[in-house]
Amino acid sequence: MDSYPLPSLSAVPCFSVPYSLFPVHCSLTPMRTNISGGSPYEPIIGFSRAVRVGSSVHLAGTGPVGAENEDAAGQTRRIFLIAEKALAEAGATFDGVVRTRMFLTHVEDWEAVGRVHGEFFSNIRPAATMVVVAALLNPAWRIEIEMDAILAETSIDT
Repeated sequence: MDSYPLPSLSAVPCFSVPYSLFPVHCSLTPMRTNISGGSPYEPIIGFSRAVRVGSSVHLAGTGPVGAENEDAAGQTRRIFLIAEKALAEAGATFDGVVRTRMFLTHVEDWEAVGRVHGEFFSNIRPAATMVVVAALLNPAWRIEIEMDAILAETSIDT
């Protein structure tokens, strides 16, 4: 049996290294970026509007800040504006969204919220969940939405 010297592991991309060597060769924690939404409560409660880890972006529950007097559809559109900004700061777009979670306080709003969701996602069609909850943080909010996205292209080191 012939034997050949192994190449230097520093020249081998992480994804091609056997699992048994992975901890030695590659960082176990991908780069993390916290995206602030500007809330004064972020450092007090300990949260971020979004968090990017590697090629994944997780958008926290987002309420319709500034649209408290709107109907459910108007509040949902406001959330999509806030989400679009946070996703962009993380390097993502709505095209990369793979999961949404919608929290309604009034069951009768499901169709209005669903239609706005469809305005943004009718072609993308992420896995989506819509649930009715007793209340949200602000009693005027009728909807809160979470999103998860995957970036289309990232470097191996992110």
